[in-house]
Amino acid sequence: MAVTSAGILPYRIAADGTVSALVAHMGGPYWSTKDEGAWSIVKGEYDPDGEAALDAARREFREELGLEPPDGEYAELGTFSYASGKRITVFVVDGAEFDVSDAVFGEFEMEWPPRSGRIASFPEVDRVEWVEVGRARELLVKGQRPALDRLDELVRASGR
Repeated sequence: MAVTSAGILPYRIAADGTVSALVAHMGGPYWSTKDEGAWSIVKGEYDPDGEAALDAARREFREELGLEPPDGEYAELGTFSYASGKRITVFVVDGAEFDVSDAVFGEFEMEWPPRSGRIASFPEVDRVEWVEVGRARELLVKGQRPALDRLDELVRASGR
């Protein structure tokens, strides 16, 4: 069975029409020195038989950033598949007024260093930033990049 996740991609449009998206740099020792391909939509796994995708996305947003998701009308961008078969359903919301300065990142535990027998805690994400969509395409993991294309289509269709 494929792993299923859901996430929220807040966006904002500057006065000059530039679209930015809120993306998160993945935490933990593997990602600490990486930049391109090391960012993600704020998301997490869920069981589609036990939870609605938007509910899961909102829960994961709270868990990973320690913030309530932005208020507003959510739109489903679609479900995107990674090469590994993992699937992510992405929702967008206008985040023009959303402030991330008080984010408190959730943590996970793993054995570190590998095969040491020691368990260490790491943040799920170590920073979150508003990034212009063109640059965000370079930063996001490959399987999530089509969501930015869909966001571009949505914004253009809205005439904003």
